[in-house]
Amino acid sequence: MTLKNLLGISLDAVQADKGLVAKLLAAAQRNIDDAQLAGLSAENRFDAAYKAIMQLAMVALNANGFRTLTSKPGHHQTAIQTLHLSVGLPQAKVIVLDALRKQRNLSDYSGDLIPDAAAAECLASAQDLFSHVRSWLQANRPDLL
Repeated sequence: MTLKNLLGISLDAVQADKGLVAKLLAAAQRNIDDAQLAGLSAENRFDAAYKAIMQLAMVALNANGFRTLTSKPGHHQTAIQTLHLSVGLPQAKVIVLDALRKQRNLSDYSGDLIPDAAAAECLASAQDLFSHVRSWLQANRPDLL
């Protein structure tokens, strides 16, 4: 499977955009910083870290000339599950990120509480993904930095 196989199904072709990459990286860093604020509830720390993960997944797709079709359901799932194709994220880490996506859905749509451990795991995963995406960009798309 390649990203091109998903064109028209869950992805659209776009021109890689240095300005968009810069804005999304900065937003992801702000959300990672916010996820570390001690005064926030576990739910809000989780939400900020998860938002950073999604912003980084969008950077990864954009750097490869794609974006999710947000008009179709499952764009969060697509963005996360294609990270192994877009930036070579190991499948084991993709599985963790996808589990965090499912946890976020339970919280958002069923009102389930977010434990402190889940917030901490989401933050650690966001920080790890930030480093991975930055390193991938430096090695593969330095023109976008």
